[in-house]
Amino acid sequence: MEEKQELPEKQIGKKTGTINRTLLELLAGILFWGVVCQAVGVWMVKDKPGYSIGLWIGVLLALLAGTHMWWALDRFLGYAGDAAVKMITKHNIIRYVAIVVVMALVMVSGCANPLSAFLGLMGLKVAAYLQPFTHKICAKFYHEQFGTDG
Repeated sequence: MEEKQELPEKQIGKKTGTINRTLLELLAGILFWGVVCQAVGVWMVKDKPGYSIGLWIGVLLALLAGTHMWWALDRFLGYAGDAAVKMITKHNIIRYVAIVVVMALVMVSGCANPLSAFLGLMGLKVAAYLQPFTHKICAKFYHEQFGTDG
């Protein structure tokens, strides 16, 4: 059984399981990516339903992957060095296997366009790059100064 490393008092409250602002901004960026790809891409393909279903499967995967990544990091970074690396690696593998399984099911079933599903999944990467911009928008929405993370 892994031993948890004692956290400084100011960090103990961070492990409450509540979604932090950075994750909210990441999820907003993923949804923004999905809306943009839907609005632009649906006019460029012949199989509009297949494109849309695939895109939103990918966006859902990106949302779940981002949330799982946050959960694993939030939960296991407080562990001692090697235990943290093992647990985070274990959850990275779980996340990647789940993504591969879902993408394989999309390809084998033919229920959606696998390329558009991949496009939706790439929303996780795009949202990571857009996070400084979504942070500014969220800060204005919440009437906060830039650079804060609630």
